[in-house]
Amino acid sequence: FLSVTEDLVRRRAEHNNCEIFSLEEISLHQQEIEKLEHLDKWCRDLKILYLQNNLIPKIENVGKLKKLEYLNVALNNIERIENLEGCEELKKLDLTANFIGELSSIQSLKCNIHLKELFLMGNPCTEFEGYRQFVVATLHQLKYLDSKEIERSERIKALQNYPEVKWKIREQEKAYLLKRAREKEEAQRRMQERKDEKQKQMGSKLGFDSPDSPQEKPNQAEGDREQERCRTVENDEEDRRFWEEPTPYTPESRLETHRYIEEKRRAKDNIRESKKREKPPWTLVTAEGKVLNVNVPKLHFSLKDDEKNNQIILDLAVYRHLDTSLLDVDVQPTYIRVLVKGKPFQLVLPEEVKPDSSSAKRSQTTGHLVVTMPKAKEIVLAKQKVSASVKHSDCNTQQKYTR
Repeated sequence: FLSVTEDLVRRRAEHNNCEIFSLEEISLHQQEIEKLEHLDKWCRDLKILYLQNNLIPKIENVGKLKKLEYLNVALNNIERIENLEGCEELKKLDLTANFIGELSSIQSLKCNIHLKELFLMGNPCTEFEGYRQFVVATLHQLKYLDSKEIERSERIKALQNYPEVKWKIREQEKAYLLKRAREKEEAQRRMQERKDEKQKQMGSKLGFDSPDSPQEKPNQAEGDREQERCRTVENDEEDRRFWEEPTPYTPESRLETHRYIEEKRRAKDNIRESKKREKPPWTLVTAEGKVLNVNVPKLHFSLKDDEKNNQIILDLAVYRHLDTSLLDVDVQPTYIRVLVKGKPFQLVLPEEVKPDSSSAKRSQTTGHLVVTMPKAKEIVLAKQKVSASVKHSDCNTQQKYTR
């Protein structure tokens, strides 16, 4: 089950600089929490606590929150009101849309003398005959029940009929608890049936996929696609059966629905991860040993043959703000390979170069990667001859200055 973790609390305490010891308000709604704990030790100064739309089955571990004024646990799996006696400053309690059927458990709130507002809408107990009168007569400190103000005349009337209403509530509670016991047995039976069915399906799949079974499909890729198609059809059929099956709205069915959705989500994530892992690698060199030109990052580039300096210059237009640590340059005699964030750029060179004498630099203005690669073949350039007429004119000029 999912519980309240320190990491979760710190992430939800950004408004308090991620400090949890001095936290006064926190919202932990829709976090799939199944057990309420640790908050009474980590956040002693809490005044407002939002826990709506989780899977909490029981109010617990909040008794040390002496400063707590507002507790919202709407849309959870709570079946009775308990363990709130220590919340001395509690003023507002929201239990909307839970599964509270033990209405007599509200007597534990008598100790919360500052409690002014109580919300029980959407709970089974609200359907009991005399529900409102019983709550009004039991909790004298209440000012509002289910957003409706409690008039003085209403409280006087509720107190007058209290013994009779209390007896009716007790009888209806007994009937409800018997019904809940049957629902729990039914949920347990249904869960066991689903578990047995799943184990049977897994066993049949293992038998089908065993190495002893003959492979009828000659093309393995086509067989995999067919298997994937069959698996998709099976999953769709399972989804249809699950969502169309009529089930009572109980804490067990709500928890079962959540776990079914979570299981499907994990299965999709696993398939996505496996597809990522199975992604074929880029072909940089063929089986025959031929080096290919590859530009996976799709970057612009220019290759310049600098004959004057007897070198080849590659200008690769990498992103200006890309960190240099994400670049890996490998110069070989006949080709150059650059990994840009793990994606290969490879180019076959027109001539052999000297890898040991090559250098790579980043442009300060554009951020481009400039790789200078000296050619392996040395070229001897002839010295230019000076013409005879130029030499004769230089001699005449020298003689003139001598005179």
